[in-house]
Amino acid sequence: MILGIDPGERRVGVAIADDETRFARPLEVIDLREVDAPERIAALVDELNIRMIVIGRPVGLSGRAGPAVEAQKIFVDAVRTAVAVQVVEYDERLTSVVAEQGLRAAGADRGARKRIKDAVAAQVMLQGYLDGRA
Repeated sequence: MILGIDPGERRVGVAIADDETRFARPLEVIDLREVDAPERIAALVDELNIRMIVIGRPVGLSGRAGPAVEAQKIFVDAVRTAVAVQVVEYDERLTSVVAEQGLRAAGADRGARKRIKDAVAAQVMLQGYLDGRA
């Protein structure tokens, strides 16, 4: 199993994928005001037998590192310290936009979009990673 993480300022989206099906799905959203994200991610690694974590890297449309890079580096280091599995970074460009558009197209109301958008963005990012490896 592979965990996909889309870190944000207030929330962290989490998705999961099976190596056999190569299909990512949203798992949960971690609210950073309530939960220590690296600690929760470590718990998920243990509970779900995760062998790898893919963390979204903030990249601008130009391909250059986005403004959230420093915070993301700190987050990645904290996750790497908390878990004993491989942690890789992957371009998360436009994942939130794609997630929002998909949820709107599916008819999700504003409240539902707000609750799950980050997990869907993690799904989009993780699926991109999986498709790129195929």
